[in-house]
Amino acid sequence: MENNMNLYREEIDKIDNEIVRLFQERMNVAGKIAEHKKNSNIPVLDVKRERQKLADVQAKSDKEFESYVGVLYSLLFELSRSYQEKKLDSENDLYKSIEEAISASTNKEFPKNSVVACQGIEGSYSQIACDRMFGNANIMYFDSFDKVFSAIDKGFCSYGVLPIENSTAGSVNKIYDLMMEHRFFIARSTRIKVDHNLFAKNGVSISDIKEIFTHEQAISQCSDFLETFGKDVKITPCENTAIAAKMVSESDRKDVAAISSRYCANLYGLKTLEKSVQNRDNNYTRFICISRNLEIYPGADKTSIMMILPHQPGALYKVLARFYTIGINLIKLESRPMPNRDFEFMFYFDLETSVYSEEFVQLICELDKISEDFRYLGSYSETV
Repeated sequence: MENNMNLYREEIDKIDNEIVRLFQERMNVAGKIAEHKKNSNIPVLDVKRERQKLADVQAKSDKEFESYVGVLYSLLFELSRSYQEKKLDSENDLYKSIEEAISASTNKEFPKNSVVACQGIEGSYSQIACDRMFGNANIMYFDSFDKVFSAIDKGFCSYGVLPIENSTAGSVNKIYDLMMEHRFFIARSTRIKVDHNLFAKNGVSISDIKEIFTHEQAISQCSDFLETFGKDVKITPCENTAIAAKMVSESDRKDVAAISSRYCANLYGLKTLEKSVQNRDNNYTRFICISRNLEIYPGADKTSIMMILPHQPGALYKVLARFYTIGINLIKLESRPMPNRDFEFMFYFDLETSVYSEEFVQLICELDKISEDFRYLGSYSETV
């Protein structure tokens, strides 16, 4: 049996050697086609030709392997297009602006003293994230995420700090929706451990509580704990966990409580009734720092992009296949419905790739050609 296995492997090796030779030969021809397309001002993508070619090779294959051949040639088409784009356009205007941000227009160190917009008030998790990223920022507080984006658009603040996802409750959909409305760049990100606590005024016990205030994300993150109160206690969402703590502090009622961060207990003079009431101890929220101008700092190893893809079969697959062929790791994919466009979506991608790598350059130069709208949101590092 072992001898048979060795023979089979030798046979596979011979076939693979021939496949590699033929693959390289095919790619060289694809390169010549790229030059012809350039001289004739013809786009790289020829949908009709690819469809005809795919039907032809599948028709020539045995029925057993027809679907496998389809997958193989779909990948070959992606590789050929990627190689052609690389030969025809190794640099574009977007990449030139990225190079500028890396080499000339950006300071080598992330700023410590800046005017930063945050949603909420003192004691919010956004403020904690802001302190983590900046250290000594001048924070301007706004009562909505929309106003944080607007403060950046209008130049009132240099930066804005926004929550984008939670490990328990998932993505903050409102942020993704606002991303479609505003132009901005991501300069940094961080993850904050979320430790929710139940607070009330001195003299109030758990049995006295008739209403609990907190943010809607915290309601989801603390759902197990909140269920223990049954229907006798009203759960009221508000704009921010810190605002919830402030509301309880300023209320004349003796039957209200708030779920908020530990920082808020001393800040608003509240008593801790229960500690760490979140469903999971490993509960983290990821925050991004946005700016109006493109800023790229040393060590940038994450890139975020947004794309509107053609409303046709295989559109998303083509993008994912491009990541695979270039060798870039996709760490987040989010989709949000496009306003006023039925069943069409904006796709958000977080990619793990160094801004200095050849793969990054190739990606940036290619993606805008395979999408209806392509937005580069920035390359950055994540502080811990």
